[in-house]
Amino acid sequence: MDADSIRQLDDPLYQILRNENVEAFNRAKAEAGELPSFARCDFRGLDLRGMAAAGLDFSDAYFRGADLRGIDFSGCRLEGASIAGAKISGCYFPLELQADEIVMSLNHGTRMRYNTGK
Repeated sequence: MDADSIRQLDDPLYQILRNENVEAFNRAKAEAGELPSFARCDFRGLDLRGMAAAGLDFSDAYFRGADLRGIDFSGCRLEGASIAGAKISGCYFPLELQADEIVMSLNHGTRMRYNTGK
């Protein structure tokens, strides 16, 4: 993933996550009407434990070294995301993501590809 494709948003929900205020994020997300896309966003090194991730789009997002322990990503879009060196103990991932895709991304920084059954 090249540095030019990574982005940071002015969106308040994104800024709350960047400040690692997960409780405030979860409250704001619950009150938000339309959720922003976090596609191609930078979450490197952040502690996001406890984040309510259901319904979020993390396509092509960058989670290098982030603490993601216990997050339920099963209702998210993670295609193309990279989790190199992240802490993922206790995470749920979308069924479309095969275990080897997750391991390759964790160990080598590859982007995760969905199994479309084709």
